[in-house]
Amino acid sequence: MKWQQIPLGALQTNCYLVENPDRTCLIFDPGGEGNKLIHLLQDRKLKPIAIILTHAHFDHIGAVNVVREAYKIPVYIHKQEEKWLGDPALNGSQLFMHVEPIRANPADHIIKNEGTMKIGDFEFDVFHTPGHSPGSVSCYFAKDGFVISGDALFQGSIGRTDLPGGNHDQLLKSIHDKLLTLPEETYVLSGHGAVTTIGEEMDSNPFLNGF
Repeated sequence: MKWQQIPLGALQTNCYLVENPDRTCLIFDPGGEGNKLIHLLQDRKLKPIAIILTHAHFDHIGAVNVVREAYKIPVYIHKQEEKWLGDPALNGSQLFMHVEPIRANPADHIIKNEGTMKIGDFEFDVFHTPGHSPGSVSCYFAKDGFVISGDALFQGSIGRTDLPGGNHDQLLKSIHDKLLTLPEETYVLSGHGAVTTIGEEMDSNPFLNGF
């Protein structure tokens, strides 16, 4: 199984494509520039089967409608943020003057519990990792050694907690209990910035001192 990082939109939010050898793929966090993403998928002859959202902030959902309509595929979101997709006040697009209000259509599937999720031939574990936002999730592909962490954990940093529903202590607990327990060689595919590893962040992330 392969993955590809694609920064999209004004904030260069990392969208991830996770693909199987048969060219089917999952799309994580299509944050903007939907047509650019569609052209890339076409060029690589990939066949998306679902969109998974690590959370519903505007910079992670900006291309949801365009991509979903192009491929007629379902969207997954955690239950605590299912109403955020269509509400610019909740998804944050209303809070920034330079951002057009974003109203994505409702998700097709609501993630209610942690555990193993199967979509087509893809299988991964879903962890609820709130703190950056109430419904943030991380998706762990154990066999392939990577976790898509959304905006929970970054290289040398952690997600901001000053937006609605953010909670600094809760975020640190999520990182400690759900992410830092993964094998140290696990690649962390963050919502912004470079790829890192669990071990790197345990050793050098200044926000995690004391863990």
